[in-house]
Amino acid sequence: MPNIDILVLAIVQGITEFLPISSSGHLILVPKLFCWPDQGLTLDVAAHVGTLVAVLIYFWRDVGNMAGGLAKLARGKRDNRARMVWLLLVASVPALAIGFALDKWAGDALRDDRIIAATLIGFGILLYIADRVGLTVRRIEHMTAGSALAIGFFQCLAFVPGTSRSGITMTMARILGYERKEAARFSFLLSIPTIAAAGLYKGIELVRSGNFAEMERAVMMAGFSAVTGFLAIAFMMYWLRRASFAPFVVYRIALGGVLLWAIYGGGWQSVCS
Repeated sequence: MPNIDILVLAIVQGITEFLPISSSGHLILVPKLFCWPDQGLTLDVAAHVGTLVAVLIYFWRDVGNMAGGLAKLARGKRDNRARMVWLLLVASVPALAIGFALDKWAGDALRDDRIIAATLIGFGILLYIADRVGLTVRRIEHMTAGSALAIGFFQCLAFVPGTSRSGITMTMARILGYERKEAARFSFLLSIPTIAAAGLYKGIELVRSGNFAEMERAVMMAGFSAVTGFLAIAFMMYWLRRASFAPFVVYRIALGGVLLWAIYGGGWQSVCS
């Protein structure tokens, strides 16, 4: 795989991980569109590492506050900053449990182009409805464990390609009445344990496989994913201070429609023939 492929896939991963348009769906479709082979486990792990770095850098204040809260808690002192850690852990539990089960029993069964098209359109419409009808009165500081758990259960839907982890968690947060910017902030912070767990799980698989031949290109993948992921987060936080999710909904529906046309029109199968 030439380095241009690494660059393209890293940019796609970095952007789509944080915009509500589905990273898994794009990472399945883009190699098919360009007739590239699967990027492999090494580069998959590297992409996750890169996007994790992007979140940690952008939200360094939040991460620092959580670390400080945990440090005080470890010394037996109550600190409200540790509450965010608790909320993120509560929201992560459903995805960690269900994700492991799906990986064990479902495998690649959900990586179907028709499923991707349906979830792009269906969950795009759901995001639009939630954004239109949801109140904008709550901030993360108001979040309860029940709200965090509800967002966590919605996050499980992201294991179906085309759903979008960030999109579905923002959707639930908007249904619960959180401001757009706050919905995005919690979604991005929630990606820290989620991406870290996924990266660790895939990393263990990589170590067991003993295949480290592509480490140089993996470093490139991680670096490009980190840069584009950081820019995607910054853009999203800026955009949602001033506008709605509507452009992302339009993109999802348009991409899903084009994909359905390509599938049932026969053009998709002949791209690489």
